[in-house]
Amino acid sequence: MNPKILVIEDVPEIANLVSIYLSKAGMDAKTFGTAEDALENLKTSPLPDLIILDLNLPGISGFDFLEKFRAEYKTTVPVVIVSARDADEDIIKGLGFGADEFVTKPFSPRVLVARVQANLRRQAVTEAAAEETICFGEYTLLLNSCVLKQGSVKVPLSMKEYSVLEYLVKHAGEALSPEKIYSDVWKAQYGDITAVAVYIQRLRKKIEKDPSSPVYLKTVFGLGYCFEKEALIFDKKTTGTNT
Repeated sequence: MNPKILVIEDVPEIANLVSIYLSKAGMDAKTFGTAEDALENLKTSPLPDLIILDLNLPGISGFDFLEKFRAEYKTTVPVVIVSARDADEDIIKGLGFGADEFVTKPFSPRVLVARVQANLRRQAVTEAAAEETICFGEYTLLLNSCVLKQGSVKVPLSMKEYSVLEYLVKHAGEALSPEKIYSDVWKAQYGDITAVAVYIQRLRKKIEKDPSSPVYLKTVFGLGYCFEKEALIFDKKTTGTNT
C-alpha cells in the first residue's frame, strides 16, 4: 500500500507540484488549502503516514494546526514544515511544537521527496522498535501509532473507528452497553447513542470475514457488545487489558 501524505498548502501551484512529485515516487497525496479543512478531514479519515505543512495559511496558522494535531492525536506521524519563514525563531518554534523537519522555500521538489522518504523510513524503524501491540487473528493493533494492520497492510480506519476498536479490545471479555461505550469513547454523557451501533457495523465489515456472524465483535443480547477475549494475543511489551 502506498504511503499516504497529507499536504496542507494554500498556494495551488505548489500543492500540485508537490503532489506530482510524491505520486512519481509511489506515494498518494491529499491536499488541503486550509488547516481547518485538514483538521475536519482527519476526524473521519485514517491518519496519514506523513504531513507536509505550510505555516502561512489563511485562518488557522500552521503553528496552530501543529499544536492541535499533536494535542488531539497521540501519534508519532511525522510532520515536515515547508515554509518561506526561515528565521531561527520560526524553526525552533516549529520543532518545539512537534515538527520533525523544517524545509525552507524555495525548495527542490526532488529533495523534499527524499526528505519525506527518509522520515518515513525513520518512522518505520521507530514503530518497530517501540510499538506496543495486541494481536487477534491476522490483525495487529498498534497502540502507540493508533493503527490496525492486517498482516503488513494498514486497515483504513477513521480515528473514531480506531478508538471504538481499541476501547473494546482493552475491555475484552466485558459486555459493554452502548451508553457505556458512548460515554467513554465520545467523552459525552448525552448524544446519539445509535452512533455506537453504526461504528460497530463499520468495524465488523472491515475485520470480520462474515459481518453477520462476527467472531471478534460480538453482540451480547440485552447487554451490549463484547470483544472476544480468547482471540487476543498480547505483545511482550503490553501489560494487559484494562479490565
